[in-house]
Parts: sequence; structure tokens; C-alpha cells
Amino acid sequence: MKSFKRILLAVVAMIAIAGSANAQFKFGPRVGINVNSMHFNEKVLDSDNRSGWTAGLEGEFTIPVIGVGLDASFMYVRRTLEYSKGEAIATRHSDYFEIPVNLKWKIGVPVIGKIVKPYIFTGPSFAFMTSKRAIGDAFKYKSVDTSWNFGLGLEFFSHLQVSAHYGFGLNNAIETVGNADVKPIDGKTHCWTVTAAWLF
Repeated sequence: MKSFKRILLAVVAMIAIAGSANAQFKFGPRVGINVNSMHFNEKVLDSDNRSGWTAGLEGEFTIPVIGVGLDASFMYVRRTLEYSKGEAIATRHSDYFEIPVNLKWKIGVPVIGKIVKPYIFTGPSFAFMTSKRAIGDAFKYKSVDTSWNFGLGLEFFSHLQVSAHYGFGLNNAIETVGNADVKPIDGKTHCWTVTAAWLF
């Protein structure tokens, strides 16, 4: 509960920074790929990297001159997990609506600043599961997966943004089912994501 309050305070602070009367607003589509893995305290599921995809919309507020602002996205995300099912290996796709909120700093570079501009960002992400939660007979996904992102990117001609970020899970994303005869596990999602966005 304390960690959730800290995240909420961080989001409020980000919104306050970006809410300047002089802030510029841009909006547009965002698409990309992700590579996720689960980090477990027990070796019960396959935690190798698995690929997925993401698509949605992004909005961005930026304060001119200093280049500090806020971006928030509403994304549909598909992740993949492999697990043992008897003697076979089963593949499980999980779908989420994800809302990342980031504090972003665009770094002005003399001469080339209007053509390409690097930026860094960080912030929380809240993913709400929309697909079936069960993983075999013993485990299931939790309905909400919270993570924290760190990333960097390049903005071209003030419209095209290409970025990469790493998100590490803040809460357990998987839990045991009922009285299943297995050890309780802690499983947190770690994910690399590369996206491209066109903001108008």
C-alpha cells in the first residue's frame, strides 16, 4: 500500500510539472514490440525472453525552453509465457490495457535540435489484464501488473519519436490457485519495449 501511495504521489508531481500554462500538447499513435521475462523465486515456469507487441495512443505535454514534460499512453499489450504442461511445453498469451505515465526531458542540442532531439524518461506503468488469467491448473495472473520504466529515445522533426525502455515489476504478477499442491511463487514481469510514435 505504501509503494502504491508513493507511485500516486509521483504521478501527481509529474502532472503538476507538465500542467504549466505554457505547456505544448501533442497527440498521436504509438506502436512497438516488447520482449518480456518473468523473474521467479522458484524454477516452476520458463522465464526465458519471449516477444510480444503493443499498440495505442500517446499524449504529451512539454514545457518549452527547458524541455521537461509529461507523456501518458493508453496501450494494448500482448505478452507471451511458456510453461510445462505434463511432458509438453505450452505457450500462454496474456493481453493487457496498459497506462504508462512518464516524466520526460528533451535535451536541446545546438544546430541539430530542430532535426533530432534526444530525450530520457521515467515513470510508473499500470497494466490491467483483459485475457483469461489461468496458467495451467496451478497458477494464474493477477489482474493488475504495476511496473516502473526507465527509457531513452530520439525525436525527429518534432513529430516522430523512437524510444526504448526497460520496465521492472513492482508487484507479483502471478499467484498460485486455491490449494494447489505447489510451492507459492513470486513472479515479477521484466520487459524491454521498443516503440515508434507519430505525434501531431
